Amino acid sequence: MKIVLTGSIAFDYLMTFPGKFQDHILVEKLECISLSFLVDTLVRRPGGNAANIAYNLALLGEHPTVMATVGEDFEVQRLWLEEQGVDTSAIRTIPDVATASFFVNTDQCNAQIASFFTGAMAYASELSFSQLTEKPDLVVISPNDPEAMANYAQECRQLGIPYIYDPSQQIVRLTGSDIQAGIEGAMALFANEYEFSLIVDKTELDLPAMLESCEFVIVTQGEHGARIYNADGEVSIPIVPPKAILDPTGVGDAFRSGFLKGYVHGLSFERCGQIGALAATYCLESDGPQSHSYDLKEFTARFRQYFDDQGDLDRV
Repeated sequence: MKIVLTGSIAFDYLMTFPGKFQDHILVEKLECISLSFLVDTLVRRPGGNAANIAYNLALLGEHPTVMATVGEDFEVQRLWLEEQGVDTSAIRTIPDVATASFFVNTDQCNAQIASFFTGAMAYASELSFSQLTEKPDLVVISPNDPEAMANYAQECRQLGIPYIYDPSQQIVRLTGSDIQAGIEGAMALFANEYEFSLIVDKTELDLPAMLESCEFVIVTQGEHGARIYNADGEVSIPIVPPKAILDPTGVGDAFRSGFLKGYVHGLSFERCGQIGALAATYCLESDGPQSHSYDLKEFTARFRQYFDDQGDLDRV
């Protein structure tokens, strides 16, 4: 199955704050909030939703295509992704522009405050699926330039390409009508618990309304796992306990990759979610969204410590 991943490619600037954000936020003063956090660490890592999902899918033995825009400073990272098994032929370099940048500060409770600089991602709307040599079997529309996200959803509907809609960090910038259009044409919707509430608020679509058009809706819930909703009901997915918690950045992308691995091979929703849960844990145990590594043999052995896959992982 040809999977095309759209979304951000960025460099992540990861910082850690040795306290809790909530201890420094005065609810009665939110209208004039002004805060600065002195951080203990700062590291630069490759990231971006599309690149993170692609990297994790490659670890799981898939060869996804990424369609995105980057700056001239990305070429070393492009070669590295190709070495992992990612098809970068649809990644366009924009001259004289920097690759997008993600700045995130994480506190002791794994709460995060982040900002995103668009950079070359601002040119993503210039890309089209018609430019690809082969029509995709499945597209993932992850956070990106808002115009590009709307264009991709419309193009998928016109071309009859199934797509997963994952607006997450761009919900704030997208209009309610854009989000509603993305959902109503989608095969599936991904969001975390807070994002899902924002989507409901901005679109006035409730879960039953979403399931009228979507085959399934997935809501991740951090340490409480994930829930998968479809016409037959609800599937609850527990987490896989981490050996250590180093950095939550990219954990949601890793979950999506694991779910996709199972989904494209025809596994049940429960099994797909379980694969996603373990992929997320590997990411949580590492410093950065693309710092972890494993092979399928190792992944399968660890999976079977927590779940009975009935031999499913031997067939993917």
